[in-house]
Amino acid sequence: MTSRERVMKALAFEPTDRVPRDLGGMLSTGISCFAYPDLVKALGLPPRRPKVHDTGQMLALPDLDVLDALGCDVVSVFMHLGVSNAFDQFDPWHPYDFGGRLKALVRNPADFETLDDGTITQSNGQLRMPPGAYVFDAEHGGQAFSLTEDLPRPDVKAFEKGLRQSRLSDNALADVVSLCRRARESTDRAIFFNGPTAGIAIAAHGGLAIFPLLCMTEADLVAELHEVALSHAEHEVGRLLEAIHPYIDIYMVNADDWGLQNQTLAPPALYETLFLPYYRRINRTIHRAAPNVKTFLHSCGAIYDLIDLVIDSGFDILNPVQWTAGGHPFPAWKERCRGRIALWGGGVDTQKTLPFGTVEEVEAEVRKVVDCLSEGGGYVFNSIHNILAEIPAEKVIAMYKAAGERPLR
Repeated sequence: MTSRERVMKALAFEPTDRVPRDLGGMLSTGISCFAYPDLVKALGLPPRRPKVHDTGQMLALPDLDVLDALGCDVVSVFMHLGVSNAFDQFDPWHPYDFGGRLKALVRNPADFETLDDGTITQSNGQLRMPPGAYVFDAEHGGQAFSLTEDLPRPDVKAFEKGLRQSRLSDNALADVVSLCRRARESTDRAIFFNGPTAGIAIAAHGGLAIFPLLCMTEADLVAELHEVALSHAEHEVGRLLEAIHPYIDIYMVNADDWGLQNQTLAPPALYETLFLPYYRRINRTIHRAAPNVKTFLHSCGAIYDLIDLVIDSGFDILNPVQWTAGGHPFPAWKERCRGRIALWGGGVDTQKTLPFGTVEEVEAEVRKVVDCLSEGGGYVFNSIHNILAEIPAEKVIAMYKAAGERPLR
């Protein structure tokens, strides 16, 4: 059974020879570029500069020999970056050392500036990584909010104009097709495509504090925004998939964080009225254009109460399976989702067990979770979110080894 067959059968709730595994298929299943060199060394592989494809979260694009060593079954195509780890790419990458902190490869070293105190900035100084930090951030997370001022109202016409101007040109489409085709020809792993998203998210306009309030106070405005976004997404995604569907397996529809640590960010009824109809439309568009492609939703936090609505939206895969949030353990997630939607992630608690537990505790948790979530299929192994900079390589290796040991049930 090839890796691609293993992943696609698991996502279809069909028997496989083992649980499929992922590292870095999308931007919430990856590993910090600061942790990556130690992982490469611990695996006994030749040293190399990590390719930092997400320079906000500072994630490393996993190399093929690392995926081989960990038994991973997924590779990525990142359309807007023009990069993939399905084959060796050299042209997009250039050396940069992040102020002497990390010898790495980035796409454009000119994007960064090192200040006198060692802080590194990008995006014209809006994003900052102080000397002791491992990711870039902005003041207020870039989402300032004031309780004493009126909520900012998005300009629908300006939003629509911006989307029209961002449409994929014929030349750009040809480049994407070439990238996806080469990825398909280079590997028998499942290909995770990260391209145009659905364009709707609870943090889309103004941030996590502002947009949920707009949803509750100005539902008609939000519906208008979503109609504009979905019309654009249907056009772009339909056109794109007509060309690339033979070469990809999983489509990253959106990263839409609906959960806090203990509850949903907004009432489930709000999702049902303002989000579900639009998500249902984009999922239908994708499935009609590419019946072989599985649709993927990333939504962090305590979203257990939204699972039925996510399924009704037409998604094939839900990630990151954050069963540690909201008081519903992983067996409850499995029972709610069994045979209805595949789960991708959830394999170990990245907030407690992975950073603070022993290697033995990491292995034990992975075994328990994988035994449960993989029962009857519908499961791809990954941790509950990205592997952070402070995580030692031995724990990363232990979690993937433990996942690979589990017999299918």
